[in-house]
Amino acid sequence: MSGEMSILGSVILALFLAGYLGQQYLPPPKPRVIGLDLGTTFCSVGVFHPGTGEVEVIVDEKGHRSIPSVVSFTPTGVYSGHEGLDLSDIPPQNTIYDAKRFIGKIFNRENLEQESARYPFKVVFNNGSAEFLVTTNSTFTVTPEFIGSRLLLKMKQMAEKQLGIPIEKAVISVPAEFDERQRNYTIRAANLAGLEILRVINEPTAAAMAYGLHKADVFNVLVVDLGGGTLDVSLLNKQGGMFLTRAMAGNNKLGGQDFTQRLLQYATDRVRQQYGVPPTLKDDIHLLRQAVEVAKLNLTKESHVLLKVPLRLQTTGVKQEEEEKVLFQEELTRELFEDLNADLFQKILAPIRTVLLEGHLEKEEVDEIVLVGGSTRIPRIRQIIKEYFGKEPNTSVDPDLAVVTGVAIQAGIMGGSWPLQVSAIEIPNRHLRKTNFS
Repeated sequence: MSGEMSILGSVILALFLAGYLGQQYLPPPKPRVIGLDLGTTFCSVGVFHPGTGEVEVIVDEKGHRSIPSVVSFTPTGVYSGHEGLDLSDIPPQNTIYDAKRFIGKIFNRENLEQESARYPFKVVFNNGSAEFLVTTNSTFTVTPEFIGSRLLLKMKQMAEKQLGIPIEKAVISVPAEFDERQRNYTIRAANLAGLEILRVINEPTAAAMAYGLHKADVFNVLVVDLGGGTLDVSLLNKQGGMFLTRAMAGNNKLGGQDFTQRLLQYATDRVRQQYGVPPTLKDDIHLLRQAVEVAKLNLTKESHVLLKVPLRLQTTGVKQEEEEKVLFQEELTRELFEDLNADLFQKILAPIRTVLLEGHLEKEEVDEIVLVGGSTRIPRIRQIIKEYFGKEPNTSVDPDLAVVTGVAIQAGIMGGSWPLQVSAIEIPNRHLRKTNFS
């Protein structure tokens, strides 16, 4: 008996030694499960690398770590991400964005008309669902999940190009408030892109994983997710590796696009004051919007920036060949940007107060405040949150990539990658409803 135990011990030791040597000297296997963040405004794809335990957010052909959630239809084909965005003006009604707002949702005609009124593309009602009308060589409709599938296919191809292997499996994130139907339609979008979804994970849980909170000794976690078009606030309770979403609130019409619009309106008014006419040509408005967006981003790091935009201004009755070419210049300060958006920034506190109230929690009882989404980089927003809670929010992770990082970690877990991670387990809360302030 003792001889058999000795042999068994030797076998186990040999297996451990082989595993150790394999980790040290053999190239690690390629990750075969990708993590997908199908965002309203931007999308990202990441992988967890076995051996190193590092998360890589995969870039597109131009080096971007996220792609716009935009799909454009032309007579020559369908273009997604940055390619789709570049074609968004020719014509704008054939470029679809914000499709995530429609996926899997049940509408009646009236609320669909209200929801779609602000878009340049046509949204049509089809038996309780939304579809998008496209006219290229012919006129046809496409579903929100088809739009999602084109974005997911783009990210799948990005991952395959980077890793050099075919990818068939993924983990995907969804908003915590998505119901079963919306989750199923998101999975359907992935299936259309040739992907099998191994797990659907809530975006706040993914963000918490990116910050390492699934392994940390914390209980109450507040996730503030402020992206390009939406604000979502979630209160999570965590025990061990299990997360329970206790309360949700938000504003689905508040985000970075609104802050840009305030700055664009200011710049437009300044052009009118300096030259007597506002920019009216499509190219001028496009250039001004691009410059303003860059200025907004730079004002998160600088106290002031110089806006310089070449314009071709046109007065009523003047022919195009007689347009006046000018170089519009304007200094923009962070203080000005904050003043223009002061009321919008304060709106962020309303859903925060609501989730604390519905979660029966005092603000002093929040252990970690996690920031997600590029707009949480804005210094004034961070200051407002800090002043409200009396403590610094956690900014140790790139807020643009927090969700995709967490999803990639979960993808590594589902793929059995080593070093092994502690998996986050979500406790379903089917009776939870999101409070919306829009």
